[in-house]
This record gives sequence, structure tokens and C-alpha cells, in this order.
Amino acid sequence: MLYLYVMMQRLAENAKNEKGAALAEYGLLVALIAVVCIGAITLLGGNIAAAFNNIAGAIN
Repeated sequence: MLYLYVMMQRLAENAKNEKGAALAEYGLLVALIAVVCIGAITLLGGNIAAAFNNIAGAIN
């Protein structure tokens, strides 16, 4: 979380000039992708663990 805070602070500093505007947009996209990935892992983590456990049980 600290990494995201530092990243957002840097993006805010870079958003003050026009060259940093594109960087800020890319940073926001990266943050959005990270949030989506974390959400997907959180929601699907239990199902994926169960699937691997089933596979491991079938192998044994």
C-alpha cells in the first residue's frame, strides 16, 4: 500500500506540467489494473485453491 501511495504522490507531482500528464494517465491505468488483479485474485483465490487441491488429490 505504501508503494501505491508513493506512486500516487509522484504522479500528482508530475501532473503539474504537461509532460507529466501522460505519465499520470499511465500511472492511473497501472493502478486500475493492479486493483482489478487484486480483486480477481481475492474473489477467485478460494476456487483456484480448491481446484489445485482436487488435482493434487487425484494425483495421489
